Amino acid sequence: MQTVPVGIIGASGYSGLEASRILAVHPFVELRLLASNSWAGETAARRAGLPGAAGKLKYAPQDQAIPLARECAAVFLATPAEASLQVAPILYSLGVKVIDLSGAFRLRDASLYPKHYGFDHPQADLLSKAFYGLPELSRTPAGARLIANPGCYPTAAALALAPLIEAGAVQGPFIVDAASGVTGAGRKATEEMSFAEVDEDFRAYRVLRHQHQPEIAQTLGRPLTFTAHLLPAKRGILATCYARLARGADPQAVYLHKYASSPFLEVLDSPDQVSLKGVVGTNKCQLAAATDGETVVAIAALDNLVKGAAGQAVQNLNLAMGWPETAGLDNLRGLHP
Repeated sequence: MQTVPVGIIGASGYSGLEASRILAVHPFVELRLLASNSWAGETAARRAGLPGAAGKLKYAPQDQAIPLARECAAVFLATPAEASLQVAPILYSLGVKVIDLSGAFRLRDASLYPKHYGFDHPQADLLSKAFYGLPELSRTPAGARLIANPGCYPTAAALALAPLIEAGAVQGPFIVDAASGVTGAGRKATEEMSFAEVDEDFRAYRVLRHQHQPEIAQTLGRPLTFTAHLLPAKRGILATCYARLARGADPQAVYLHKYASSPFLEVLDSPDQVSLKGVVGTNKCQLAAATDGETVVAIAALDNLVKGAAGQAVQNLNLAMGWPETAGLDNLRGLHP
């Protein structure tokens, strides 16, 4: 079977590591490049447990990534937004497909970046060329060259609310309360993310200033209030979304119609059934809605490192390359029990 060379820059972070493990056994991919300063010179078998030829790869330092990326048909950027802004334009100009897992190209309005990301966007012309890849809502076209992979919270919130808004089943105000495991904060060592601080605790963070708020609003085409919470677990997101019911609407019927042909969306009978254990380790999103005739509560769960990051990035790669959407993802096994 013919394979395509693919690389990952930022391969030692949680999302990069997850992408490495998925791509190492992808039937149409030859993992050609793994770049990481912290693991430079070490093998992927030792550090990531990758099997076969992928395990023999040695991590390259970041400053060698671009020359090596020339040999790849596509490159995943599992890097901070500031790093993606430097690397993505170069790869794009070389004709390499770029799937960026950061927020560098998610927002169409460059003026939002100083407030929400803390920098002026230096590549505003590329924002209009980047495709926002949430396949269940806007299918990634074959041949897409720059894909902005959605954030984890926006993926959960949009999959829960967008179909209801599109069908006219709900009205505002819209509120999203979502909790994520600590891997959502990345692989940095900080006091607030240490075990003693996180264990047996539950708290909100970046209230009314989270960088994912404008991304959710952009995807929904509606203003909303979004609050993120830190969950004392390794991985997973549970998003609870609130809206007002439009007269005569049936949210569950909307979901079943919208996601009838979506392989990774699991519509359950009741929000009470939606759980992290049902999705962690997979590219699935579970969701369900309930209503009392006035209020709608929609709940979505996904793995922040898979459907919320690396798995969705592979899903976007599959569609951009014209491969089956489920390639490399349909054999992922959940982590429970």
